[in-house]
Amino acid sequence: MIRRALAVLLAALVLTAGAAQAAQAAGYRYWSFWDRDGDSWSYATLGPSLSRPDDGDVQGFRFAVSEDSKDATRPRGAAEFSVICARTPARDGKKRVALVLDFGTAADAPSGERPPARRTVCARVDPDATTADALAAVAGPLRYDSNALLCAIDGYPRKGCGEQVAQGEKPAGTGSTAATEPDDDPEGGASVGLVAGVAAVVVLASAAVWQARRRRG
Repeated sequence: MIRRALAVLLAALVLTAGAAQAAQAAGYRYWSFWDRDGDSWSYATLGPSLSRPDDGDVQGFRFAVSEDSKDATRPRGAAEFSVICARTPARDGKKRVALVLDFGTAADAPSGERPPARRTVCARVDPDATTADALAAVAGPLRYDSNALLCAIDGYPRKGCGEQVAQGEKPAGTGSTAATEPDDDPEGGASVGLVAGVAAVVVLASAAVWQARRRRG
């Protein structure tokens, strides 16, 4: 009975350690790409080199640390085509695409770099131009990696491309829900619930060992 209780305790500790390791899952520092749909942003389903926006579309880019598309941080500020392209008149044989470029916060910036201020630009390009073409026309230089991943807009950041960032290093307030949901783990360690679970397992296993000894006695 004692051996069985100890085996249960050991298994529980192994599972708990695995859960703690999962809680430390890494995020990534990268440029996310968004489509404007009415008054809200939706994560783009195509990359900028494949997306072909229509005349009058609004698209956005945001540099931040995110775990995945569900956690990605949206571009900030107003994003109205009529405002962004007000000083770029329409022209025959061309289309206009409004772009929101949000370089993120200092907390999301790579070490030693400072993000430029958020800005909006209007690209007037050929009708068959992709988002990447529009971006290159108004926000170069761009930088891509060998897999065609967008690494830098207007030269920011100077280096790095989608690098992994440990969960404990992720700045507070970078997630899309960070403004409304408190950080359960501000120090990047195991959560309170996880610690409580470990304590409960230890108590139950200890009780089982004590009960077994009592019966044998």
